[in-house]
Amino acid sequence: MTVIDFTAFIGRLATTSGETILPFFRTSLSIDNKSSHDFDPVTEADRAAEAVMRRLIKGNFPKHGIVGEEFGSENENAEYVWVLDPIDGTKSFIAGFPIWGTLIALLHKGTPVFGMMHQPFIRERFYGDSGSATYQGPLGERKLAVRRCASLGEATAFTTSPLLMNTADRAAFGRVEAAARLTRYGGDCYSYCMLAAGHLDLVVETELKPYDIAALIPIITGAGGVVTTWDGKPAQSGGRIVAAGDPRVHEAAIKLLNS
Repeated sequence: MTVIDFTAFIGRLATTSGETILPFFRTSLSIDNKSSHDFDPVTEADRAAEAVMRRLIKGNFPKHGIVGEEFGSENENAEYVWVLDPIDGTKSFIAGFPIWGTLIALLHKGTPVFGMMHQPFIRERFYGDSGSATYQGPLGERKLAVRRCASLGEATAFTTSPLLMNTADRAAFGRVEAAARLTRYGGDCYSYCMLAAGHLDLVVETELKPYDIAALIPIITGAGGVVTTWDGKPAQSGGRIVAAGDPRVHEAAIKLLNS
């Protein structure tokens, strides 16, 4: 079975999860805090969307594993494993901002081979298989391609928030921020998709979980970009992540982050 066989099913997962989430968006919904030391919100929409995706996966591919943000791992050593983040950007979601998305990744023998970010409110999808990446939205469909950027001094960089970083990592990010032409905050998964679409050049994050990044890797690499940990290793396990459209910007950022 090839990845191509899964494309229509992944689209179905995205559609169904979106239909589950949208009735909750910009409404008065209950919010729980998953963390004992800071604010890590989860909503009814997160849980409902992951539950519906899990049911579809189990009904169609009962031997596959699932790793999800809200309901944990099942059969995670299977040949094929789905990695789900029903709402990446829950803080934006509860504030009414449409810069959140549903992340769906398919791993084959531990490697992300297909990923999709679905934003149902804006009706946009970004998806890729590391060989190519595609955008679908209200204005149609097009191939995604990162843009060339010769140096960090010409780059537009994003991070969700430096306040999410520990003191040492924040200082390291500060060196990158000082070198970049422009730095903006916010975006969560949307920033990585804008990188794949050629609208920005660098995303630097820390403390990511596998479900925060696995779906985005095939999109970025399929669009011609590069995504690794800060020490240059594969990114699918999460942690400290740096993604760039141009390898020159990636190399420069890695040097500053580790200097």
